[in-house]
Amino acid sequence: MTDSRPRPVFDPSIPTRERAFLAADPERLVAASLPAPPAPRVGAATIVARVLWIPIFAFFYGVLPGGWFRVFFLASLDDDTLLDGVFRWGRTALIAMMTIPALQILLVLVGQNEAAAVLAAASFTGWTIGAIRHLREPASAQASREYHGRYLLPGDFDRPAAQLLLRAQRAVDAVLGSETHRAGLLDDVNNTVVLPRQEWEIAWALAEHTKLRRERRAQRPERLTPRVRALLEPQRRAMDLSVRAITERIEALETYARRARDADDAYHEWQVVERLPEQNARYRDLLARTVRHDLARDEIERLADDAQRAESGLRDSVGTALQAGRALTL
Repeated sequence: MTDSRPRPVFDPSIPTRERAFLAADPERLVAASLPAPPAPRVGAATIVARVLWIPIFAFFYGVLPGGWFRVFFLASLDDDTLLDGVFRWGRTALIAMMTIPALQILLVLVGQNEAAAVLAAASFTGWTIGAIRHLREPASAQASREYHGRYLLPGDFDRPAAQLLLRAQRAVDAVLGSETHRAGLLDDVNNTVVLPRQEWEIAWALAEHTKLRRERRAQRPERLTPRVRALLEPQRRAMDLSVRAITERIEALETYARRARDADDAYHEWQVVERLPEQNARYRDLLARTVRHDLARDEIERLADDAQRAESGLRDSVGTALQAGRALTL
C-alpha cells in the first residue's frame, strides 16, 4: 500500500454480499463520525412524473417496432462506431433491441396480428417492470445507510490514528500478499479470517482515540483551572495506555509481516533448490567423470547437504512466522 491515507475498513461481521456492495461504491459511504445518510424521499412531483414517464418509456421500447434502433442510432452519433453505443446499454437491452421489433414485424407480415399484440403486451409489461426496478434505491446506497458506523473511512481518523492504521494495513497486505500465504504454508493462522478482524478492531480503537482527542481539544484545557485539569488527568493516562496497547498490537502485526517475508525468502530458496535436480545430476556426473572418486564423493555429499539445509531453513522460517501469527489470535 503506497497511499498516504488508509483505505476504508469494514466490520467483518457485515454479510459478504453487503460488504461487496460497500467496497464497490465507496463514494456513497459516510464517515462514522458524521450522521448516517438519510433514507431517500420521493415527492409528489416525482411520483406523478414516474406515472407518466414509465408507460411512455415501456411503450416506446417494448411496443413500437424500430424504437430501439432509432434510440441506439441517435445515442451513438458521437461515438466512434454504432456498435460501441449499442453495447453501452448492456447485453440484455441489446438482445431485446435486436429480437423484439424484428419478431413483431415478422408476425405482422405473416398475418399473426394477435400474436404480435401478445408479444407487444408482454414486452410492454417487461419494460415497465424493468423501469420500476431501476427506480429502486441502489443496493450500495441502502447498505451504506444500514451499516453506517460499521465501516470506517479516512475522515474518521486524525493524523496520528491514520498513521497507525496505515502501518497495520501495510502489515496485513504484506502477509496476505506473501508467497508462503498463497502457497498455503501459513494456513494454520487462518489469515483471511484473523487479519481482517485484527484490522477492524485496530481501526475501531483508533477511531475512538480520534473522537476522544477531538473532544479533549474542544474542552480547551488551557482555559481550565489546575483543579479541573487534575480531574481530567486519569482520562489522559487511560488514552496513553490504550494508544500504547494498540501500537503494540500493530507492532505484533508488523513482526508477523517480517516473519512472512523471511519465510518467503526461505521458500524461494527452497524452490530454487527443488527446481535444480537435473542440474545437480549433471554436476554430479561431471564430478564423477573428471575428479578422483574420494573428492567427487565429498562434493556430491555437499550438494545433498545444501538442499537439506535449504529445506530445514524453510521449515524454521515458516514455523517462526506461524508463531508470530498465532500470537495475534490470543
